[in-house]
Amino acid sequence: MKSELILKKGHELRALLDSGEVSSVEVTQAFLDRIDAVDGKINAFLTVTADLALEQAAAADKRIKEGHASPLTGIPVGLKDLLVTKGVRTTCASKILENFIPPYDGTVVAKLREAGAVFTGKLNMDEFAMGSSNENSAFGAVKNPWDLDRVPGGSSGGSAASVAALEVPIALGSDTGGSIREPASFCGIVGVKPTYGRVSRYGLIAFASSLDQIGPMTRDVKDAALVLDGICGHDPKDSTSVLKESTDFAGALSSGIRGVRIGVPKEYFVEGLDPEIERAVKGAISKLEELGAEVKEVSLPHTEYAVAVYYLLATAEASSNLARFDSVRYTTRVDGSDLIDTYKKTRAAGFGEEVKRRIMLGTYALSAGYYDAYYRRAQRVRTLIARDFDEAFKEVDVICSPTVASVAFKHGDKTSDPLEMYLSDIFTIPLNLAGLPGLSMPCGFSSDGMPIGLQMMAGPFREEVLLKTAYAFEEATDFSRVPGL
Repeated sequence: MKSELILKKGHELRALLDSGEVSSVEVTQAFLDRIDAVDGKINAFLTVTADLALEQAAAADKRIKEGHASPLTGIPVGLKDLLVTKGVRTTCASKILENFIPPYDGTVVAKLREAGAVFTGKLNMDEFAMGSSNENSAFGAVKNPWDLDRVPGGSSGGSAASVAALEVPIALGSDTGGSIREPASFCGIVGVKPTYGRVSRYGLIAFASSLDQIGPMTRDVKDAALVLDGICGHDPKDSTSVLKESTDFAGALSSGIRGVRIGVPKEYFVEGLDPEIERAVKGAISKLEELGAEVKEVSLPHTEYAVAVYYLLATAEASSNLARFDSVRYTTRVDGSDLIDTYKKTRAAGFGEEVKRRIMLGTYALSAGYYDAYYRRAQRVRTLIARDFDEAFKEVDVICSPTVASVAFKHGDKTSDPLEMYLSDIFTIPLNLAGLPGLSMPCGFSSDGMPIGLQMMAGPFREEVLLKTAYAFEEATDFSRVPGL
């Protein structure tokens, strides 16, 4: 029974726990054993909190016996290592925060703790969430469980790989330009980026504050909905948190999709898209039509400018946000001859190459004489991209597209060409610029056995239509598989 537990999804474990068939301690130990067995190959975890997890599991068992369980009580969860956790090392996969132990929990972490979730550890990522392959971590690249020679995607690569490899049933990631959806696609799992403001960012170490959003990474849509139910909600500690009534996302899953209007953006099916991905995604759209959805073509004409806009705005915000890592308060310190020299030496030693590249790009875009030419102009184009979605969602309820233009690529294939790496996010970035919800879910496999992701997008705060559409597709197909590690 113990070895079978890791095959269970979160809601399946919930049923076993509530029936008393297994305990949370047994479930937690099964996943900790799995981490011990396979993480040496994958490098998904930066910190494993086995003692904390077993302590939380024992408390969860007591809570279940007393009849006070929530949907996440006793369920193991992995946390991307940019979510601050009281008393547990939080590094952002950077040398500059290698020994940082936060004195408080972020809001999402606190919500999960209150719900009785079990924290198995902190997950590897691209340093400060800057990357699309998880090759930028200061503590080593994450490997894709489907093929250890390939990347898992980034920046939430550790979160995606840990779920795919059955090290945890649920993980949290963050999405700034596709950092949940791209690794979900590459690793064959479900990843959801909520509407900007739907989930509190308090306690998320910021990369780009107008773009970052926390979301679930799971093996099926139902688990993703249950996690969203647990982490959404207004937070006065986050000035961008939206005062919006919570929705029963899990309860809305089975309401059916007859009459749901599906849009297919012509700009997302262009030259350069892998033919196998195009076939799989178009096949998924046909299946949704069979299930009762109405399909029509839509246009998002400013898509071609999204990558350029993103890498001006995101790097500008990163330049500002990362200025706080100054060697004085909570970072690794390299002493220099004076204060300025100490700043320089600390940041030079503490930040990786990609982080330095983005800080310099952002500082340049914000500098005197260039602010209007770059940053202000990019903000204007961002508005046009958002208006494209506004117009499209007057005609449709959900937009379907590929998540990424290719399957997971080999380690090292794009590290020498940052621009090629940046372009890999062309289908995911527009949604962040518009602040809208989206998800990626499996819709097929390539000829060499790698997962293919279907991206679904919806209007602001329309996660329920997004999730019920994804659930209908998932129930009618069979693309949820486990890599043979």
